[in-house]
Amino acid sequence: MNVTMLGTGLIGDFYTMTLHGQRGRDRVEVVYSRSEDRGQAFKKRWGISDHTTSMEEAVNHPDTSVVVVGLPNHLHEEAIELAAKAGKAVLCTKPLARTAEEAKRILDTVEKAGVFGGYLEDLCYTPKTLKAINTVKAGAIGDVTWVRSRETHPGPHSAWFWDGRLTGGGAIIDLGCHCIEIIRSFVGKENRPVEVMCWTDTFVHPIEDEDNAIALIKFESGAVGQFEVSWTFRGGMDLRDEVAGTNGTIWLNHFLRTGFEMFTAGGGSGYVAEKAETEVGWLFPVGDEVSELGYVDMFSDMFNAIDEGREPRETLYDGYVVNSIMDACYRSADSKQWEPVRLEWRHGATPRITKSSEKFEGQTVIKSETLPDGRRKMILKDDKTGDYVDRVVADG
Repeated sequence: MNVTMLGTGLIGDFYTMTLHGQRGRDRVEVVYSRSEDRGQAFKKRWGISDHTTSMEEAVNHPDTSVVVVGLPNHLHEEAIELAAKAGKAVLCTKPLARTAEEAKRILDTVEKAGVFGGYLEDLCYTPKTLKAINTVKAGAIGDVTWVRSRETHPGPHSAWFWDGRLTGGGAIIDLGCHCIEIIRSFVGKENRPVEVMCWTDTFVHPIEDEDNAIALIKFESGAVGQFEVSWTFRGGMDLRDEVAGTNGTIWLNHFLRTGFEMFTAGGGSGYVAEKAETEVGWLFPVGDEVSELGYVDMFSDMFNAIDEGREPRETLYDGYVVNSIMDACYRSADSKQWEPVRLEWRHGATPRITKSSEKFEGQTVIKSETLPDGRRKMILKDDKTGDYVDRVVADG
């Protein structure tokens, strides 16, 4: 497929690098930049046929059928409206919008136009995450009860990221959107987010928005999602996820501990990894960065979905749900209390996680474990009296 790329920042580089390498038949043919110099440099760097400083001209170029939006948040709605009007498939970077209201307008515009829409949430497509999600869906860890997602680093690359008027917020908008969708992928996207408790603060940077935040998200099943985001973490980019279930646990470390560590006293190693802060000392390079960050599988899914006439794993509706949860986070940070997630829910109800109940000689088994000498110990509850007792029930 021939692609119009809107934006020439770091994300535009990552996207184009991936597109020119992933399926072997997709190309960026047109690039839009607000800067003539950056557009020219991007065109030369990636061997692109044409560039323009007119967004409308880029979107309506006759040689492209897909528009990739890699622009600052405040330009998403304008760009997507143009793509929908042109009848072209549109793929939008995260977050979909600055607010849920804006995200819903975008969603309605694309659906009314009847064009393909995809949400470019790359961290839900990392190889480790995809395998972990499939493991959870197969029932390996039972019912998911708790998911923790953490993304922290020293702060964004571009000036516009720091201006909440353009972005819609601070670290939550930048990083929390990733964490929220990772959490939803594990608890189940049909599992309605019900309410949120969130704390935010600005510790380091002289900005108007948060550079640190922590939030809890309650889901209809009873599962809880927890995210931690920061623009003040030193030492690179820390991407970690933990998933707890009734029958198992999953731990994922995507960036700082990937099995590739090196030490250099002299420097000169060049680019190490996104958000790396130094080129000397102990370094943690990332082998194939676009793959490890999920871009390869993300774009493969998007283009294969277009070819096959199906929805991608990450839809614009997913982006709207994420924005709705982030809105609740900001309301909670202001009110200092649980706030409901307000959204137009398209899925049904999710049953609550059920408690398992095993009986032993008429009593309820709370826990069973093997002792060091091989004997089996059980903690039992007498349902009539409510008393709890320890009992060794078997010899080794």
